[in-house]
This record gives sequence, C-alpha cells and structure tokens, in this order.
Amino acid sequence: MQKYKQDFIEFLVRSGALTFGDFTTKSGRKTPYFVNTGNYRLGSQLGTLGLFYARTAIENIGRDFDNLYGPAYKGIALSVTTAIALSEKHSHDVSVTYNRKEAKDHGEGGALIGHPYDGSEKVVIIEDVITAGTSIRESMRILEANHKPAVKAIIVSVDRMERGKTELSAIEQVKQDFDLPVYAIVNVREIIAYLHNRTIDGKVYLDDATKQRMERYLVSYQ
Repeated sequence: MQKYKQDFIEFLVRSGALTFGDFTTKSGRKTPYFVNTGNYRLGSQLGTLGLFYARTAIENIGRDFDNLYGPAYKGIALSVTTAIALSEKHSHDVSVTYNRKEAKDHGEGGALIGHPYDGSEKVVIIEDVITAGTSIRESMRILEANHKPAVKAIIVSVDRMERGKTELSAIEQVKQDFDLPVYAIVNVREIIAYLHNRTIDGKVYLDDATKQRMERYLVSYQ
C-alpha cells in the first residue's frame, strides 16, 4: 500500500472522520463503521484533506482537467480545499463550481456558484463517499442542464465496496451508468488491512472483534 494511503487512514482516525461502533446508514443498513467528512472541523484538517484529494487526482487523472465540481453541501468545502492544494502543491490552477440547494431568484440568479460553465470544461466531481449514487446522479443532471461540460472522473475519500441498489457496488454502478472512472483515496479493504491491531497514538481502533464485524458486514453487502 502506498505511503500516502497509510497516512490518509491514520488521518481519518485522528480527525474522527472514521469511527467504529454501531451506526445506521441512510439506506437503513446497520454498519460497524462510519465515515463522516463533516467531522473535519479545523482549518489544518481541511488543508490536509485537500492534499490527499489533490494527490489522488494528479496520480490517476494527470492534469487533463480544469474544473472541480463540489455538490452541496460537503462537496463545497472538499472542492475548494482540493483546488487550493492543486494550485499550491502541484502548480495546477483549476476553477471551482458548486451548487445551491435552492436556485437563487435574485441578483445574478441561478443554481451554481463559482465558475459558470460554457461546455468547454473538463470537470472532476469531488465527493465524500458514494453510498447509493444519488448525489452523483443529481450532479450529472445539474451539469447536463448547464452546457454539458465534459466530466472526466469522480473522486471520493473512501470506497465502502458494498453493493448499492443492484448486485453491483454503488461505485461500480456509477461507473457503468455514466461510463466514468471513480477513484477513491482508500477503500475499506485497505483500511482493514492497515488498521487491524495497529496502535495509533496509544490506541488500537480496529481489534480482532471489530475486524470480524466488518468482515461479516462486507460479506452481507458485497
């Protein structure tokens, strides 16, 4: 496993974005772990997060993109911090666009903020996780309605590697439906392999019992 992936897993744990216990997903599944990018609360954490997204973008896509689209709400902060990291660490200055939950009916109006699309852009969608693909489908509809810029790829923080509404995983379903690559900074198998019985700051977050629960969950939903 690449060093930056190991660093990201430790970052997830230290920032509280990855937690273990008893949770219920939006789809009603009982899960022994949860990833919540809304738990990044410090400027330093958001800055570091942007570096991981930017590294994943450059490593997998190169520089063949010029815009980041961040779906409201979490995607807004994610796209902004990724754009800053791309500019400062990779000398790749891209524009940022994100949507409003409700279209503005005064001033300049519209549903989008930031760079206005004209159809010439090469867009990367920045998301936190893909659970059922609902947010991605909404994003694609919004982009279609705004001059249809070319979407190059989607980047997420963690691939949960579990099926969505079909026998395919949610990410595989998105890949198939839109013929788009989806890149994750890490996936759940990498998290299990790296964290199992590893001590971080004096604590083991993923012991044998937790690993067994995660494995049972994956068997049920993969």
